[in-house]
Amino acid sequence: MSKHILLTGATGLVASKLTQLLLDKGYTVSHLSRKPGNNPNVKTHIWDIDRSEIDDQCIDGVDTIVHLAGAGIADKRWTDKRKKEIINSRVKSIRLIYELLKNKVHKVSSVISASATGYYCDRSDELLIEDSEPGNDFLANCCIQWEDAVNEGKKLGLRVLIFRTGVMLAPGGGALEKMAAPIKLGVGSPLGNGKQWVPWIHEQDVIGMYMFGIENTGLSGIYNMAAPNPVTNKQLTQAIAKQLHRSLWLPNIPAFVLKLFLGEMSSIVLGSTKASAQKIEEAGFKFKYTTLTVALNNIYQ
Repeated sequence: MSKHILLTGATGLVASKLTQLLLDKGYTVSHLSRKPGNNPNVKTHIWDIDRSEIDDQCIDGVDTIVHLAGAGIADKRWTDKRKKEIINSRVKSIRLIYELLKNKVHKVSSVISASATGYYCDRSDELLIEDSEPGNDFLANCCIQWEDAVNEGKKLGLRVLIFRTGVMLAPGGGALEKMAAPIKLGVGSPLGNGKQWVPWIHEQDVIGMYMFGIENTGLSGIYNMAAPNPVTNKQLTQAIAKQLHRSLWLPNIPAFVLKLFLGEMSSIVLGSTKASAQKIEEAGFKFKYTTLTVALNNIYQ
């Protein structure tokens, strides 16, 4: 079993929760970050991706690297500069690590990386499995470059495992907070025609799947990280409203309005991605939350 885990993207929701779970299980955890950390149980190593600078001691004693670094997809409008930043934060970062592995003796055997269901783009009602063709928009192109960069680790003899993450539902942040905000104010409504599929997943299952990947060293390749029962945007909006005891009385927000305000970034909420969970379930992973109602009950209890 791996004993020393190095995490990138240490300040994110997933990394912080995964760090605590690993510590609770007796693992040694290190972080790669742009700034010093404040967890006395975790050693933080500093890197600067833009300057191609990395603390070469970050891989000392490390068995597994979990690569979660990446600029927020929906944090800022997609200018050409922002698009480049989004891609580089994912691609240049893992290549910086691989360059270090090439030039220093180490015991790293596995790299587990995030990707996203944005790989598939807008695919209507098609059930998307890991072998489905990629899309051709910005998000798909970003994921293709991201995964290609991570897969370069195979040339170094590493076990490479990639999770294409859907829409993570978590308390106190992330996508759910943004979706719930207008509903809480009484002005929520489905987006576009509301028929687009949302590949949701509960935060605990995201953390659980990374743990599953760390502990099952025979697992490699690409897996969708989405719950077994996807829902439409309309169904998700209605379910959140029910949990918050709010009514939905406004008409759907037209797609052209979202495109006007969000530009190309509107594809995040208007795209339809019906991702299959069959492959990861067949690998032995057991979801805690398979239905949206149970997941939201847990989050809002």
